Amino acid sequence: MRRRRNDVPLDRDPSGRHLPWLVAIMVYLATLALVCAVELSRVAVRWDTGLSGRLTIQIPPPNDDEATKPPGGQGALERVIALLLATPGIISAEVLEPDEIARLLEPWLGAAARSADLPMPTLIAVTVDRNSPPDLARLGREITAVAPGASIDDHQAWLGRLRAIVRSIGAVALLVVGLVTLSAVTIVVFATRMGLSVHSEVIELLHLIGALDSYVARQFQSHVLSLALRGGVFGLLMAVLTIFAVWSVFDGRFEALGALVRARGLEVAAVAVLPLAIAFIAMMTARWTVLRTLGRMP
Repeated sequence: MRRRRNDVPLDRDPSGRHLPWLVAIMVYLATLALVCAVELSRVAVRWDTGLSGRLTIQIPPPNDDEATKPPGGQGALERVIALLLATPGIISAEVLEPDEIARLLEPWLGAAARSADLPMPTLIAVTVDRNSPPDLARLGREITAVAPGASIDDHQAWLGRLRAIVRSIGAVALLVVGLVTLSAVTIVVFATRMGLSVHSEVIELLHLIGALDSYVARQFQSHVLSLALRGGVFGLLMAVLTIFAVWSVFDGRFEALGALVRARGLEVAAVAVLPLAIAFIAMMTARWTVLRTLGRMP
């Protein structure tokens, strides 16, 4: 296989010595930002889908005065269950066991979540028909009438905050990718101009023997493409190893981290294209810089 002839000794050029490492760092950061944004978006969609057809009814525990009266908490619970099952658009209603409620509170309260002195509300998980959901405003009034103090949560406030967070993270990821691209362009322009200055005598000699500016530009763009590809592939490899390392440490604790190593084909392709795109942009930037600089020379 014939190698491209290099009349400009760019391999010994100190201006491009650090270019692969800089590209590697930029691709590393951009890959992590892109993967995290994509996976958080996927997790948010899964949570949104899982909660969009569900409601949670909360019946507060009886106060001291109610505790001295004949048992009424169970009657209120039974009335709420009967109301829910009789409401069109509701598929099922299930009362959560105290142990399950305590397990949900443990991340915030610790061992105190299982204390017998902790007043526990009664929670009812309701499954709603997505095609014909009930009127939540009317249902809330009816539940309050049969169980004063009870509340209904359709999770929309929480889902709204989750969507806002995901959009913010996505915007930050795009900003990181944009800054990486801008940084790559700036670094390549600086390195190329320095290379033109260092090898000005060689370039002038090439012009004297009839070499065109496009020929000199091909010398620089091939060199920059090689350096950027090496740095980009190394940065991508380090990012993938980082993701696998984090997943291996936290495996079984955070489901979202496991999803990072089970990415879909489109997501893998997007990540794999990133170093290629950065290398292509670096190559075209080097070509543009050479042609623009030489075009201004007398």
